[in-house]
Amino acid sequence: MAAIHSYADARRLARRHLPWMVFDYIDGAAGAGSGEAANLAALRDIRLQPRVLVDVSRRDLGVSVLGQDFRLPFGISPMGMCNLARPGADLMLARLAARLRIPLGVSTVASTAMERLIEEAEGLAWFQLYFSGDGRGTMKLVDRANEAGYRVLILTLDVPEVGLRPRELRRGFTMPFRIGPAQFLDFALHPAWSLSTLAHGRPEMANFQKPGFTFDRTESRARADWDYFRQLRDRWPGKLVVKGVTSVPDALRLRDAGADAIQVSTHGGRQLDCAPPPILALRAIRDAVGADFPLFYDTGLRSGEDVARAFAMGANFAFFGRAMQFAIAAGGEAGLSALVDLVTRELGLTLAQLGQTDMAALPATLHRAATAEARHGLGDPAHAPLSQPGPVS
Repeated sequence: MAAIHSYADARRLARRHLPWMVFDYIDGAAGAGSGEAANLAALRDIRLQPRVLVDVSRRDLGVSVLGQDFRLPFGISPMGMCNLARPGADLMLARLAARLRIPLGVSTVASTAMERLIEEAEGLAWFQLYFSGDGRGTMKLVDRANEAGYRVLILTLDVPEVGLRPRELRRGFTMPFRIGPAQFLDFALHPAWSLSTLAHGRPEMANFQKPGFTFDRTESRARADWDYFRQLRDRWPGKLVVKGVTSVPDALRLRDAGADAIQVSTHGGRQLDCAPPPILALRAIRDAVGADFPLFYDTGLRSGEDVARAFAMGANFAFFGRAMQFAIAAGGEAGLSALVDLVTRELGLTLAQLGQTDMAALPATLHRAATAEARHGLGDPAHAPLSQPGPVS
């Protein structure tokens, strides 16, 4: 396996290994990709203030969220059909979660059944739920997750309809695959992936192979409303995380309606091209909900420094998605471990450079984010309060 020294390395190696259709499915964004690009630019514009002459020889990356202690401040985003990256990818992610004691997000449309994944993750699995159709099938999944031992449910709400991703459309990506001349050529030019996938069987949406459960990826999810949320809150006995929120009024209402945490996200930029950069929405939501309400973040994270940026903007926990799929495609389980080790090392080094010893100190390091807000039309820099570097304890 070629060495992975950055997200860009993992992506480049994955592009070499994967069929074009699969790579564009994982890598693609909504519309022209301007929403994804704006968020990446906003992330890069965030500046953190280093401090010197601080003893940073002992640094703690651990955090506590939803009543659980984690020794790392990031987990694995729920991702559908991960086995497209490489056969057994879901199980690689579950084993990583168990080894590092971090949460594994298990997608409604995972390639491996939810029962197997929570077992492999040694209980460190959170089930991600899509509303679909009239919601009756959704509630069956909720009950099934509870019976399987899940204690955290991630309700994803930023996909009322599946977004248009031109790269997928051009490649003819569908689930299940429809093989035409273009796809046949694509697979033939990527024999290692094709032969491995053939040997292990075509990836399927495993949670719907059990009798009584059906799912159509293209089915409308537009009927989810606040009444549905109340029904779900009443039915689910565990912690409820709501993912895909960028609106301050929505965040406040969800908090008051019983959500246990909010995950600020635009689905990796895959749904709405004109959406605001979620990294900036994170800061606004933190200001609105107060210091104590749990906020999670995903979308655009590429490095340990990006995790530090998210925490500086108000996150209590972060999640990686695409990066992990690319690492698996690039080098299997070894590639995944290499990437996570790299992110962990980057984050530890970032804390040292900032003169901080734990994640809770990162908001005090925020030096400038208003430049990004002004550039993307989300605030007046003349009136945007800038967090000043606080005292180092």
